[in-house]
Formats: sequence, structure tokens, C-alpha cells
Amino acid sequence: MAFDPRAATEAHMASLSSAELELARDYTTGNHWLMLLGLIVSAVVTIIIVKSGILDKVAAKLERRGFALRTWVVAAVYLIVSTVIALPVSIYTDWWRETQYDRTSQPIADYLSQSAIGTALSTVLGALFFLGVYWLIRKTGQLWWAWSGALVAGAVSFMLLLSPILIEPLFNDYKPIPEGEVRTAVLELASEAGVPEDRVFMFDGSRQSNNFTANVSGVGNSARIAISDVALGEASLDEVKAVTGHEIGHYMLGHVWRIVFVLSALAIAVFWLTSRSYGWFARAFGSDAAIDDPRGIPVLLFVIGLFSTLGSPVTNTLTRVGERESDQYSLDTVGLPDALSEALVKTAEYRFPLAGPIEETLFYTHPTVKNRVRSAMDWKAENLAAIESESGAE
Repeated sequence: MAFDPRAATEAHMASLSSAELELARDYTTGNHWLMLLGLIVSAVVTIIIVKSGILDKVAAKLERRGFALRTWVVAAVYLIVSTVIALPVSIYTDWWRETQYDRTSQPIADYLSQSAIGTALSTVLGALFFLGVYWLIRKTGQLWWAWSGALVAGAVSFMLLLSPILIEPLFNDYKPIPEGEVRTAVLELASEAGVPEDRVFMFDGSRQSNNFTANVSGVGNSARIAISDVALGEASLDEVKAVTGHEIGHYMLGHVWRIVFVLSALAIAVFWLTSRSYGWFARAFGSDAAIDDPRGIPVLLFVIGLFSTLGSPVTNTLTRVGERESDQYSLDTVGLPDALSEALVKTAEYRFPLAGPIEETLFYTHPTVKNRVRSAMDWKAENLAAIESESGAE
């Protein structure tokens, strides 16, 4: 009987119960609504900070200081105060809600301590970034938005280089995969792709999340592939190999540099829209700060966040392209379509697998699980003879 990709796809999806699908649907739909909540919270935070005049007072005290110090301090104060104001909502969205859906087992104390570390880092580095933005606004005038792409490219590249070395180890423990067949298989795949053995790790992702995940991060000598202990604990050997092949695909296909380019191009568009609309939003929020005045950073960030959210379908689409390419790389190099499909089904718990094309386009950073499984089954149908021959040889 001929292999039927559609029937095979349905067979893989049938492993998910109606209760699991309903839970995934609720969780995913809630995530969509959280995007709107994020904009509302951002607007409320902006109103509170503008009306309180806290940044006006900070700027006044630093009036005789240099532009760089004054701008950095004002931006840092904003980032800290806005984080504190939004903290109750952050706890709800990032911790309490995640516990209710069994997506995390992280104690609240650990969540708060890691959030404090994240806030400290984002305050220091974020304030430096916005110092660069305000410098561009003052030095390049009305064309500051056109230079923003270079600033974002430099900032993203710097973070990609720095993150695996100095930032990610603050939140998780990265170590070599324990000795055994899993380590042997993963390192063999990495070696075939030219990925150095010392750039493949497992990490305690279970500290923050119960999700089945793996990732590639960094650039150049700092690039690495990391597989969560959740994935290593739940997956079969073939599933680990298929997932590793997918992550190696990101590494080998240079998706990191695509991210840099896309984010830089998006920044130019977002900053151009911001330059055209800042005045209107400033008046709406009751701010008298001009666009080149650091006191206006609450308004500036709200507008940037608004247009970035509206532009997310574009970045989502480009990200999905990269995910499909990495799936294809895994299939072509590892050749385990069923194992890849079984691993993908495990991610359906936190990403509803049966979403339609419109929802996928607007909200999904990955193709739906069903679509990815169908692609794997189509590949299996096209390569069935080779798969059966290899199985027979074994």
C-alpha cells in the first residue's frame, strides 16, 4: 500500500488528546491577547511616568552634567521605574499564568531573583542603546531614523557575541552532554556539520520552563548549540538526533545573520514611523519633551513598541521561513522524519498545532506543528525508497 503523507500526518496528530488540544488552544489564544495587554500596560506606564514628572526632576538635577551622563541616567531611571510599575503584570504573565498551564515549575523567589538580574542588565545595556539613539537624533537631525539600522545591527551583533559568554550563564548552567549514546550521536552530527565539539551543550532549561526546547545562539567563536534538559529527558535517541539536526541547520544556514539584517531593516521602518508620529503621541500623553529630549523616552518607547507589535507579522513570517529551512536541513542530513514529527508534537503543548493560515501569519514565530509534520511526511514519501533501503541495511 502506497505511503499517504496526509494519513501519516493525521496519525501523528492523533497522539494528542482532545483535552491536550483544548489546553493548547486556550494557552495560545491567551498569548495572543497578551500582546494587546502589553500595549495597554505600556500606555499606562507612560501616563504614570509622564504625569509624575520623575524624569523631569532627574533631568533638572543633572542639567549641568554632560549630555551622555544625563541621557544615560534618565534612560536608566525610566527603565527601572517602568519595570517596577509593570511588575505585578509581569508576575502574572510570566510566572503565575505559566504555572497554571504547567509551563513552569520555577519557584516565585527564583523567578524574582532572575528578573532582578535581567532588569539590571537591561537597564545598563538598554540605557546605553538609547544614549546612542538620542545621539543619532541630535547629530543626524531628521534623518536619524535612517542611521538607526546601523545602530541596531551593531547592538544586536554585540548582544549575540556577548550573550552566550557572559549573559546566558547568569540564568542557566551550561555543561557538556553526559557520556552515553545521546552524547555520541549528537557530537557525531555536530562533527559532520563542522560544529566544534566544545560548542554543543545541554542546559537546565527546566529551571525556567517545562517546554521541550533547544536553541542556537552566538556568532563566530561564541556560537553554540544548546539542548534543554527537558528535551533530553523526554525525547528518544532519534528525536534528539532530529532536533539536533534542526538546530545545526540554524547554525549552518547562517540564520543568526538573517536576524541581524531583518531587525535592522525593521528598526529603520519603525524609527521612521516614530519620527513622523512622535509629536502626536507626546501631546496625547501630555509630554512637552521634544523627540531629541531624553525626558521623552516613555513616549518614544511606547511608539516604538506599538509599531514593532504591528510589524510582528513580518518578522514572524521571516522567522517561520528559517524554521522550515532548519526542518528541511534536519530531514536532508539526519533523515528521521517520524522522529522529527514526534519531537514537534511535544511542542504542541504550548503552541496550538492546528491554527489556520491567518492566525499563523499574524502570531506564530514557527509554522504550526501540523504543517511541519506534513512537510516531514511529504519528505518521507519522496525518500521512502532510500529510508527503507537504509533500514534494511541496518
